[in-house]
Amino acid sequence: MSNDFSRSLSLLRQEKGISQRAAAKELGISQALLSHYENGIREPGLAFVARACDYYNVSADFLLGRTLSRDGTTILDADSLYDSSTERSNILKGSVLATLSKKLLVNSIGILFDLLGKTGRKEAIRACADYLGTSVYVMFRHLYRADGTQNEDFFSIPAQQFTAGLPRADMICAEVEYVDALSVHTKEKGTFPSMNHDSLSREYPGPYQSLLQIIHTTGERINRRLDARRSEPQK
Repeated sequence: MSNDFSRSLSLLRQEKGISQRAAAKELGISQALLSHYENGIREPGLAFVARACDYYNVSADFLLGRTLSRDGTTILDADSLYDSSTERSNILKGSVLATLSKKLLVNSIGILFDLLGKTGRKEAIRACADYLGTSVYVMFRHLYRADGTQNEDFFSIPAQQFTAGLPRADMICAEVEYVDALSVHTKEKGTFPSMNHDSLSREYPGPYQSLLQIIHTTGERINRRLDARRSEPQK
């Protein structure tokens, strides 16, 4: 079985707030054997997997790391995904800035993926999703671990490798794959959608303002940092 099983088994017990000894008793095995299961030293039989699923009220697919849904359901198509952008009152409680920032990003990413979808280049779409997904992972994990009390076993990437920059390396690789995929599309004389100002304004009359805002503020921020570095006294 994969490492996902042992990690899920351990996290479910911790989430339930019980000791390893208590869980082992309920599951009908010794504490030592449960410890071996949770640390990936030994693999359980199907009978134990079934008991663990019933005890923690999750599906076998979830316990084995085959799905993120506890009831075992999988995402079959785009329509089955929850889309918060369709909510009429799409507000993050407690912060106008957070709501504004989220909408700017959601609108801009929507344009980006719509344009990529028009190229039909699946490799580029996948690489772009990997890059953005990892950036969300990094920002969430920094927030998750900020108070220093959270159990990071929730994540499969060890804390030491995370702080050493492994996710950033993944983003670089995803960016390389993205550029390569677009280059292949160009060499194959694949068509690209029109991306001049008039075309984007006409095609995305609302969201395009968000993309313009991100382009402007990002450029300004980067240039300010560059100017600040240039003005620093030479050592």
